[in-house]
Amino acid sequence: MIAKLSELKPGQEGIIKEFQNNDIFLKLMEMGCVPGERIVLEQVAPLGDPISISVAGYHLSLRLDEAEHILVDTNS
Repeated sequence: MIAKLSELKPGQEGIIKEFQNNDIFLKLMEMGCVPGERIVLEQVAPLGDPISISVAGYHLSLRLDEAEHILVDTNS
């Protein structure tokens, strides 16, 4: 199933498929968020923003508006 990263629950994982917004595409790629990379949603802040993910061997915090533009395949 393809879902937005912002829709995942803590502990869920998937494979990055694509980005919906080209404006943040380069920024996310520089941080290791590239299509084909396994991503795990580690934590969600108490108020829901930001989220903590594990990708490319390290932890990264993203704002929800950034996570909205990352599509992941959760069936992998």
